[in-house]
Amino acid sequence: MSESVRTSAAPAPVGAYPHARRVGDLLFLSGIGPRDPVTNEIPGNEYFADGRVHKYDIEAQTRAVFANVRAVLEASGVRWEDLADVTVYLTDMARDFAAYNRIWAEYFPDPASAPCRTTLGIDALPTPIAIELKCIAALKEAR
Repeated sequence: MSESVRTSAAPAPVGAYPHARRVGDLLFLSGIGPRDPVTNEIPGNEYFADGRVHKYDIEAQTRAVFANVRAVLEASGVRWEDLADVTVYLTDMARDFAAYNRIWAEYFPDPASAPCRTTLGIDALPTPIAIELKCIAALKEAR
């Protein structure tokens, strides 16, 4: 048996899927990006007149994606510390990994208690974002 989770505290999914789904003792988050949940804008993006991205700020997007992940976790009754596994998608690994990794260390200062992490460089994401996270959290028995 599973239960889906949707919240207005995070940006709406860009397709027909929930923000997260509880299955047994695990919470699986769908891909979460940095869009603002109220305005749908992407932090740090600057655009050409034709709508293509001219410039983006990976630090602003990283902080925003972490805030959106936290919002989905909280809506699910799960804490940030309950994250067990995170898959990170970066559209420009060479340019953005160092900045992303530095911010990761701010949010997870102790590697011993940080979630497992895999970081992948990919060609594109469905919207003009530079980062997306796919997460799994462990549910506590008391919840």
